[in-house]
Amino acid sequence: MRDDVPLTVFYDAGCPVCALEMDFLHRRDRCDRLKLVDISAPGFDASQHGLVHGDLDAAIHALGPDGTVLRGMEALRSAYRAAGLGWLLQATRWPVLKPAFDVAYRGFARHRHAISRLLAPLIAAARARSSPRAGRS
Repeated sequence: MRDDVPLTVFYDAGCPVCALEMDFLHRRDRCDRLKLVDISAPGFDASQHGLVHGDLDAAIHALGPDGTVLRGMEALRSAYRAAGLGWLLQATRWPVLKPAFDVAYRGFARHRHAISRLLAPLIAAARARSSPRAGRS
């Protein structure tokens, strides 16, 4: 991926865990290398991007500037790298750990709504603290 061209990340803002993570990446994307697209937004049409909504809902996807479609952990790794935070997920690329992280992500994706419900109070507090308006009157 070229560093000067955005990576388009398709995520579900209706999933609190997903929204929290994309908020985190958005705040740290100082070079505007991420374009975040909410697949739960009214009027979103996956086919305009050559994708299928059901696939996007099953796992995070990213579209590289060259049209390469990335899915799951590979999409997350690329998103973190684009935001200048690739080092945070570097260990997930190590050959001995990569398969475990890939499987763990698939498990998370399959149960993300239940996980979000379970963690809802913590996620709401984290999002409120990280909001640009937090602490202002």
